[in-house]
Amino acid sequence: MTKWVYTFGDGAAEGRSGDRNLLGGKGANLAEMCSLGLPVPPGFTITTEACNFFYANGNSHPGELKAQVKAALAEVGKIAGKRFGDPENLLLVSVRSGARASMPGMMDTVLNLGLNDVTVEALAKESGDARFAYDSFRRFIQMYCNVVLGLDHENFEEILEDEKARLGYELDTEFSAKDWQGVIALYKAKVEEELGKPFPQDPDEQLWGAIGGVFSSWMNARAITYRRLHDIPQNWGTAVNVQAMVFGNMGETSATGVAFTRNPSTGEKALYGEFLVNAQGEDVVAGIRTPQNITEKARIAAGSDRPSLQKLMPAAFSDFTKICERLEKHYRDMQDLEFTIERGKLWMLQTRSGKRTAKAALKVAVDMANEGLISQKEAVARIDPASLDQLLHPTIDPKAERNVIGMGLPASPGAATGEIVFSSAEAEDAKKAGRKVILVRVETSPEDIHGMHAAEGILTTRGGMTSHAAVVARGMGKPCVSGAGTLRVDYRQGTLVAMGNTLKKGEIVTIDGGTGQVLKGSVAMLQPELSGDFAAIMEWADKARRMKVRTNAETPADARMARSFGAEGIGLCRTEHMFFDGDRIVAMREMILADNEKGRRAALDKLLPMQRSDFVELFEIMAGLPVTIRLLDPPLHEFLPKTEKEFEEVAAVLKVPAEKLRQRTEALHEFNPMLGHRGCRLAISYPEIAEMQARAIFQAAVEAAEKTGNPVVPEVMVPLVGLKTELDFVKARIDAVAQAVMQETGKTIDYLSGTMIELPRAAIRAGVIAESAEFFSFGTNDLTQTTFGISRDDASMFLESYRQKGIVEQDPFVSIDVDGVGALVQMAAEKGRATRPGIKLGICGEHGGDPASIHFCETVGLDYVSCSPFRVPIARLAAAQAAVGKK
Repeated sequence: MTKWVYTFGDGAAEGRSGDRNLLGGKGANLAEMCSLGLPVPPGFTITTEACNFFYANGNSHPGELKAQVKAALAEVGKIAGKRFGDPENLLLVSVRSGARASMPGMMDTVLNLGLNDVTVEALAKESGDARFAYDSFRRFIQMYCNVVLGLDHENFEEILEDEKARLGYELDTEFSAKDWQGVIALYKAKVEEELGKPFPQDPDEQLWGAIGGVFSSWMNARAITYRRLHDIPQNWGTAVNVQAMVFGNMGETSATGVAFTRNPSTGEKALYGEFLVNAQGEDVVAGIRTPQNITEKARIAAGSDRPSLQKLMPAAFSDFTKICERLEKHYRDMQDLEFTIERGKLWMLQTRSGKRTAKAALKVAVDMANEGLISQKEAVARIDPASLDQLLHPTIDPKAERNVIGMGLPASPGAATGEIVFSSAEAEDAKKAGRKVILVRVETSPEDIHGMHAAEGILTTRGGMTSHAAVVARGMGKPCVSGAGTLRVDYRQGTLVAMGNTLKKGEIVTIDGGTGQVLKGSVAMLQPELSGDFAAIMEWADKARRMKVRTNAETPADARMARSFGAEGIGLCRTEHMFFDGDRIVAMREMILADNEKGRRAALDKLLPMQRSDFVELFEIMAGLPVTIRLLDPPLHEFLPKTEKEFEEVAAVLKVPAEKLRQRTEALHEFNPMLGHRGCRLAISYPEIAEMQARAIFQAAVEAAEKTGNPVVPEVMVPLVGLKTELDFVKARIDAVAQAVMQETGKTIDYLSGTMIELPRAAIRAGVIAESAEFFSFGTNDLTQTTFGISRDDASMFLESYRQKGIVEQDPFVSIDVDGVGALVQMAAEKGRATRPGIKLGICGEHGGDPASIHFCETVGLDYVSCSPFRVPIARLAAAQAAVGKK
């Protein structure tokens, strides 16, 4: 027979803290506290497996559950010296949720269960406080109706507010027993009016209604959203905890509160929390009354004139502080606690690892390591790598009011405020004039690089987490919200329409790249701070990790930023981004328009010194660290104008007929450019392009080595190779240029030639390709596209629907698809090493900055990951956690 119910109470428990998958976090920790001999009201936990059964069987319960609950309830009554439903010796219970992952406030709770018209009188008599009894009953009706019967809180809040006004009261605490009886009568009448039947009086019916209600809350809208945001699987389910009631609303010697063993905002080692006298738990978080500080120190700091728990109930406070210290040492982590004091006696209702800001997480981890509570490796493992984004970018002040007018994808972290502009040229002009702007586009293209660089942030109405806008913004460290499909951009009218608001060019908006929100107007910001705790964690992480961490960078600013964050080289320099500025785009377009090789070479000669100076600066910044430079990748039409106005302007600059420009653009048009004439295919069609780039690389290597005294070993990467013969063709040109530069300069140049593995065929034939390639860099952005047959720019239209319907667990462009794309990476790595044992292996797609993907890279044994500059600290930490986890 399956065991669905686990009891705890009186210093004994059937579960322990390690049973969180089965009992949920709350149930497992209640059992653990009970086993430690702490004052915990007796109760029992219905397992998460029962929740999964509930959903798999049409919202019905397992056959054995009823008998197990009945037996457990009798055991609770025995420990408490009371009996459920017995007016002569009344046991009331709370029914609470509790998933294995903390989901604060997302699911439902019912308190005071077991009260009815008869038992409320028994409670009044037993407690000697009729006001308390009827207050408890009205709370129960309100909660039960909301959680189980589907009546909104507002129905009852409206009645309560009307009665307050009628009686001339300010606070709930002013109600007498008789007043509460009147409110209860109105509540029950409302139930009958709305539902056509009376409020249930049978305690057993109430109990099973509440158990079903808590299970049902696992699938409420806020819980579903929370799980999606925090990657919590739906099939984990929630447990249900049924526990003997203890009352914080039994008068002036009773109270309820929540506390953290350390400050969750700063990490300071000081008890942090609030409580209310003569209240129940939901009052503290509901904001009905202003809570009081737990410690005198906190009261003084807050300037409050209301007494602290330390002063008001010193004995209970003393017991509580001892329990806090004991639980923190036991769990070896900061604890989030709930407690109730019933007529002077302290009861513990919950403990769990407390949620905290990134800043607090660093301080708590470093302090606990220095206190000897945890090791340095454990401290490193405690930090969520993704949370470091909070420390590296400006964020919206949590206290600020948000006027949300749209929602998109949180494509690049941080927040930014600025005037709306609709073109990159406008963004550049505004920047020169000293004005801050948000670049608003339907979607961005490589031509928008200069505008994106000039803007404070980027907002697009199309595209996903790995769209052009998202990838480039992350590389620049700019906030970006992409795929905000509810917004409408009208370039001709110069308007942005959002939720009925029509905003014009020049009006102020704020974007939050951490949440995907678009807000009207300017909003207060918090500037990033990097503390000594950050440096300590990074130092400990670097000791623990095996993989190197490089950056994706092609501008000196990005390269310097990445170095300041600890990058150990450049894993991807996208040379095409260097061709969009000023004179360069003119020379590039001259090359594309040239009728023959001689004309192309003449234009390329203009680009050569520009490319060389770019590479010299990057080599100097990296000071001997490896730099991987990808030869030109995108199709040539991306460098040509798109609109009639642009055709006229470009034709005038190039001194060619606009029609010739238009014809060339049409000739280069492709139906599917992602799989078209790009990458190594360009270098084969136009070898002179690759030769110019190779010459710029090798000349720069010689010049930078002379300037810095550090040897430069460039890594020249050929993109989109699917055939060894393709690589051989391009590599022959690279080698010939290298020999020529060595003869011209009299210097020996060490360099590596390799390829990007971004096609399934390249992964399958990696053993053969490794005969020529000295390194592989896995371009998992394109490898994901070509493996799935999905365009990353269009995938956002349906991938979220896939996630919600359980078809995929995660967007494969955000976190690597281990079973498919990952299998190709592993195969290519193994085949490459079999042919060339010392082959260098890395990853340079967006996955290089994703913690889960970095863990995968560690299991495959890659030598490095490469990511955008602002994700370098995240990658360093994730690589350390992966290495520690592997051991």
